[in-house]
Amino acid sequence: MKTTCCQVTDLERDRKNIEEAGRVLRAGGLVAFPTETVYGLGANALDEKAAARIYAAKGRPSDNPLIVHIAGREQLSSLVTEITETADRLMDAFWPGPMTLIFPKKPAVPYGTTGGLDTVAVRMPSHPSALALIAAAGVPVAAPSANTSGRPSPTQAEHVMEDMDGKIEMVLDGGPVGIGIESTIVDLTGPVPMILRPGYITREMLEQAVGPVEVDPAVAGEAAPGVRPKAPGMKYRHYAPKVPMILVRGGPEGVVRTIRRLAGEEDAAGGCAGILCTDETKDQFPQGICRSVGSRREPQSVAHNLYAVLREFDGLGVTKIYSEVFDETPLGRSVMNRLSKAAGHQEITADREESCGILTE
Repeated sequence: MKTTCCQVTDLERDRKNIEEAGRVLRAGGLVAFPTETVYGLGANALDEKAAARIYAAKGRPSDNPLIVHIAGREQLSSLVTEITETADRLMDAFWPGPMTLIFPKKPAVPYGTTGGLDTVAVRMPSHPSALALIAAAGVPVAAPSANTSGRPSPTQAEHVMEDMDGKIEMVLDGGPVGIGIESTIVDLTGPVPMILRPGYITREMLEQAVGPVEVDPAVAGEAAPGVRPKAPGMKYRHYAPKVPMILVRGGPEGVVRTIRRLAGEEDAAGGCAGILCTDETKDQFPQGICRSVGSRREPQSVAHNLYAVLREFDGLGVTKIYSEVFDETPLGRSVMNRLSKAAGHQEITADREESCGILTE
């Protein structure tokens, strides 16, 4: 299959590309497209065979549900059985935008889209190209991130082509995305809204809109064995580079000292250490290959650059990656959710320089 990559940086100029992509989706094909979070891999959400093609292209486990994207709130009633006052308040505050809500589904939504669940995850993106594509398709669009399952999510069209060239019909190139990490997912099927995946919309922001919000325990670790995930990113290893990654936690000086030691040991053993750091520390690592994800004073920059840096390491021949941690802010905690899963929850503590019981080296 030949994958066509088309520009959508100017909606008026590139209208024909949007219309063609909508036609591909209506015909059961797959189209990758930009959103404000990451690039999504879209298919007709109401076509079970098209949804199955998403799973095949990504190599994604079939019990991992897809997020359904809509272009207007009027589409929601055809997908879900109940829209609560809490849902309305959250949508008023954060749609269109990087927030996904989980509702009880209507029969029109196939189990092939929901991973076999009786619930459906829905969001209305704010990216103009994404909204134009959904409108052109005339159907709700199921769209996980447009990457091979488990790899860092794509934040540029080039990342999509790395993973999806020859597997899908079309990629819409809208340039680099804005946010850089996936949407916040909130489950509305229980008595209290529950975050299943943190994102740019933080718990603090949600609570300002609707009051108390809980966080699923799987956010801080791995879902219990045998539990069917209600949202993407809950059960399986995600966002991971091709080589092992270890997070180093502790005070700033201890973290730098420990990463320098570990990078030196990796290089001395014939490997090549990758160091994921910040603008504040990037000049403190004389060994290994160092890449900054941004400034701690600007958490948005860390989220925006994270996946691009992880993908860059894949092309640099590093044999192990050592990373600082970023949980000082609400958005930093969302970044840490991604980093922890990318590292397979492998951490060491600086200063003491001892294992946290997860790393077995």
